[in-house]
Amino acid sequence: VQLQASGGGLVQAGGSLRLSCAASVRTFSNFGMAWFRQAPGQEREFVAAISWSGGSTDYARSVKGRFTISRDNGNNMLYLQMNSLKPEDTAVYYCAAASMAMGVKPYEYTYWGQGTQVTVSS
Repeated sequence: VQLQASGGGLVQAGGSLRLSCAASVRTFSNFGMAWFRQAPGQEREFVAAISWSGGSTDYARSVKGRFTISRDNGNNMLYLQMNSLKPEDTAVYYCAAASMAMGVKPYEYTYWGQGTQVTVSS
């Protein structure tokens, strides 16, 4: 499984970004997917997760109501729509895949993308 994240950039506080993650795998729908982020000097933290079917989602308290995770199993794509961005959202964002699982801990995910930088200016 190979994951390629994209869509990061520089945005002002209050703005929006949409991250994408392209998965190179034959059975994308067998994988629970998630977004994590890591700011400089901090541990990688959970942002959002979605089940294999897209029927279940989970969010970190800090992003709930502002971020939306979604997936397109037909095109092997994962998305993270980020609205009302805050400077504290600044981090490298990673997409991750777990076979038939949907967790909130990094160790629960086997495959990781390379990360995309999101910078929110105040």
